Amino acid sequence: MAATADPAERALASEYLQRYPGEAANMAETWPMTDLVELFAQAPLDDLVPVFEQLAADSATPLLDALEVDRAAHLVARIDPGRTAPLLARLRPARRDDVLARVPSATAGEIRQLMTYPPDSAGSLMDVHVTTVRPDAQAGSILERVRQAAHARGTDVIVVEDDGSLAGTLPIEDVALAATHTPARELVRRAPARIQALASREDVVDQLSRLKLASLPVVDADDRVLGVIRYSALVRAAEEEASLDMQKMVGVSAEERALSPVSFAVRKRLPWLEINLATAFLAAAVVGAFENIIAQFTALAVLLPVVAGQSGNTGAQALAVTMRGLALREIRLRHWRRVLVKEGMVAFINSLGVSLTTSVAVYIWSRSWGLAGVIGLSMVMSMVCAGLAGAAVPMGLVAVRQDPAQSSSIVLTTVTDVVGFFSFLGIATLLASHL
Repeated sequence: MAATADPAERALASEYLQRYPGEAANMAETWPMTDLVELFAQAPLDDLVPVFEQLAADSATPLLDALEVDRAAHLVARIDPGRTAPLLARLRPARRDDVLARVPSATAGEIRQLMTYPPDSAGSLMDVHVTTVRPDAQAGSILERVRQAAHARGTDVIVVEDDGSLAGTLPIEDVALAATHTPARELVRRAPARIQALASREDVVDQLSRLKLASLPVVDADDRVLGVIRYSALVRAAEEEASLDMQKMVGVSAEERALSPVSFAVRKRLPWLEINLATAFLAAAVVGAFENIIAQFTALAVLLPVVAGQSGNTGAQALAVTMRGLALREIRLRHWRRVLVKEGMVAFINSLGVSLTTSVAVYIWSRSWGLAGVIGLSMVMSMVCAGLAGAAVPMGLVAVRQDPAQSSSIVLTTVTDVVGFFSFLGIATLLASHL
């Protein structure tokens, strides 16, 4: 549609673009980018908006990058932000900022908001650089597009309908083995797995692991393709999440880094240290309640750390296994009975072996059958309670919608110390005549 074209030809072309934007977009995607840029640089915007909305992302993004910035901004301002946000997310930050600076502030703000996804969502994990093709694209041209795409690093090509909705996935090996003129619609795998951009990371893990996928298309509320999550990105995210959980379990903020300012680190750590102090006083109060029996038999004070240490390790083992199961969605809250029974049985069997060893060692040290029996019984009781608590605490926190990584360790330490001290000193009080 050159500016010197005959008025009748311009009118005819305008009518075609407005009535058949899907066909026009499909045809335009086969043109060299220079011809596509020329069309969008000269034709009236009213005619181009419906066509641009139908363009695949692989064509629309470089077009926005190549157009004169004011015209690109006018085009962006006329189109639904939900459509333009994923396209602008592919642009270089400097170019994106130039375009948005010329878009009305309300629209630009909405677009920026749409480009930002919550940290634990599917949108935050996706790669927006994905090769998309139409159902009638031929195998030869698809391979050529994949070769030319600098970002092409996946194993699947995404097939989209004229409205941008997901039609299916196309394994690149199927394209390579097909005849040159075979259309994508004959090769596409229909009804593929997909996930909403705001879905949680846990849902992504669930789909990728359950369906054994190497990648997962991400779509918006209208089923339009926004990007794809690759398994490698999920692994990196899982590693980062694991390191953050390690920090949170000891009362360190997930936002703190090795070189964070001292004031920030103190502000984030001090409240948890105060909570730890309160729980330590609670454990100390339990010991204080039995100060008479400790004064009478000083050997009890020597053995207190043994009981607390073993119950603490038992609880930590159960806690680690349960939190891993929750993180990988191997277990849900409905499995709480099975998890508690399993951890309780494991702790009971382990406690029998540990208590036998401890009792023998204490008898050799003290020559007191009574003291050996007291620590043996308390070891069994405290370790079983610790195993049950290690499984119950994180599941209970999940049930009340709290982050189990943030406070499980503190709650568990309180339980194991209190139960360990109380069982040991309580049994010693009951059996004082045999010590």
